[in-house]
Amino acid sequence: MLHRLLLPVLLVLSACMPTISSYDQPTRAFTADTQMPAMRVFSNPRSQPAFRSNAEIARDILDLSMRLESGRYLPYFTRFEGPITVAVRGNPSPTLTTDLGRLLYRLQTEAGLQITQTNERDANILVNAVTRKDIQRVLPYAACFVAPNVSSLAEYRIARRTNMASWSAMRERKRITIFVPTDVSPQETRDCLHEELAQAIGPLNDLYRLPDSIFNDDNIHTVLTGFDMLVIKAMYAPELHSGMTRPEVANRLPEVLARLNPAGQRPPSKLLPYTPTQWRDNMITAMGPGAGMSARLSAAEAALRIATANHLTDVRMGFNWYAIGLLTERSDPDRSIAAFQNAYQYYQANQGTEIHRAQVASKIATYALHNGNPQMALDYIAPSLAAAIRAENAALLSSLMLLRSEALMRNGMATDARAARVDSLGWARYGFGSERELKQRLRVITGFSPL
Repeated sequence: MLHRLLLPVLLVLSACMPTISSYDQPTRAFTADTQMPAMRVFSNPRSQPAFRSNAEIARDILDLSMRLESGRYLPYFTRFEGPITVAVRGNPSPTLTTDLGRLLYRLQTEAGLQITQTNERDANILVNAVTRKDIQRVLPYAACFVAPNVSSLAEYRIARRTNMASWSAMRERKRITIFVPTDVSPQETRDCLHEELAQAIGPLNDLYRLPDSIFNDDNIHTVLTGFDMLVIKAMYAPELHSGMTRPEVANRLPEVLARLNPAGQRPPSKLLPYTPTQWRDNMITAMGPGAGMSARLSAAEAALRIATANHLTDVRMGFNWYAIGLLTERSDPDRSIAAFQNAYQYYQANQGTEIHRAQVASKIATYALHNGNPQMALDYIAPSLAAAIRAENAALLSSLMLLRSEALMRNGMATDARAARVDSLGWARYGFGSERELKQRLRVITGFSPL
């Protein structure tokens, strides 16, 4: 997407199980609620390699790099030619600086890019650290966004409806700015960095059919995956260059992928059908801001009918059921849990969906605790912790650990419950941000406890 949209509060509230010793920092002993543990952060990336065949990946790369989200085909393939420099402007937070360094290192080592940070004013990519309010004065529903040939929000206001800021008018990428908020949680800033910097250098489109990519409007993945790194590496292969047409890129991709991903040289599985425009439009209404709850649920139900008629039994069906579960949580809890269980089953039937199942598991576990079934909650949480760690999703990890703590407490395992709770708070500082927000999340998770 060209900008990461703010999702409704109900999505935010839905923010995985190796042993505790495999976390990035040692488990801490229990401390009082008033003594918050230090922020915990992820260290080594855990991205998994792409699992689809090269024929399928070539199709994905063409649709990601040669189309816009509107469906409009781009006349030319574009990328940066030569080494890429990145500079930071504005008021970056300490975690932004650290996370940017980690991201650039991954792009160097995993995607093979010549990309470095600089203090020069003429850097190819500017990371403009601003406030959320500043961004929303320009794009009311955006959490962050990326734009070509501008360096400030003021410039973007002037250029946004001209060819100067048009992706389709470009023949080569030379100067791009990403606008990220720094007055939000460290994880939200990092997520924006990953998505917008990746789209500044790589794909401009998002595809709902991709289970293992940040380039998907479902917002399930929050950091670049192994598939994403392969896509970017292929886009910067010497066989390709800016100004090529879609057929020219299509002719070169098989040899590029054969060289970069020899494990993918096998017959393709059945190609997934393209996403119907009506399904996409309904899901945008269902999951985006602006519409009332009734209209959003109606849109999700309409999308489900379209998905069923078009046999979209992949991650799109799982996401559709997940949306219905979210939209009925308060109005119809029984329908909500049935929808979440359907989502879990569809995700389970498709490869590369561990983090998707973990998101849904947090909802099912919450329902189980509400209904006095702590063992059911633990059964769903146990395999989900590892998925949240691999996906570097501290918000989800913290939420799952808080739910696990509550379930352990109800099973009479008070010591383990307290240790899990303290561990969760360190991750929550990164995933949710301020101490006030953290404590509010804690109340949401544990407020219903009879203990």
